[in-house]
Amino acid sequence: MSLALKEIATSKDKVYTYDDYCRLPEGAPYQLIGGELVLTPSPTSYHQIISMQLVSKMVAYVTTNDLGIVLDAPLDVYLEETETYQPDILFISRERLNIIKKEKIIGAPDLVVEILSPTTAYYDLRKKYRIYEKHGVREYWLVDPEERCVQVYIAEAGKFKLDQEVEKKGIVCSRVIEGFSIDAAAIFHNPLVASQ
Repeated sequence: MSLALKEIATSKDKVYTYDDYCRLPEGAPYQLIGGELVLTPSPTSYHQIISMQLVSKMVAYVTTNDLGIVLDAPLDVYLEETETYQPDILFISRERLNIIKKEKIIGAPDLVVEILSPTTAYYDLRKKYRIYEKHGVREYWLVDPEERCVQVYIAEAGKFKLDQEVEKKGIVCSRVIEGFSIDAAAIFHNPLVASQ
């Protein structure tokens, strides 16, 4: 199986579809972006700390207020035949829970958070940005661990518009998860720094 996986992953001449993606071994670290199987290596510990801090606050708020569900990677989000992503964090409103199927999410979540890493930043900033916009993601957060920056884009007339940008500290508010806000300092707090 590993040879087949290597052959699939290194062929650049073929446009891959969701059927090809499904033939990968379970847990294979790939996303289907623009018909290409893109290797997404394991995230760093700091990436996971950021994800945990943000997702725990979102889950607590969404659950307490019965607004829907917050999920995190790895979980497939199928958008079209050549586009299946695993967003770091996603929110689906209570009214749209029907897009959650046994194997995957079919359709655009209401809110997507992508935490940038050197291997995925290009896709998050360009290709995935355009596909999320096209398929109706209502709010898109880009979290940059290196710059300790959060950008929040909201959909207006089918196009993303930068709504907020904070660096290091400052409150970030969701327009989709009504009433949810978080200080960027809490997102980027790194307990590992104190222990080293």
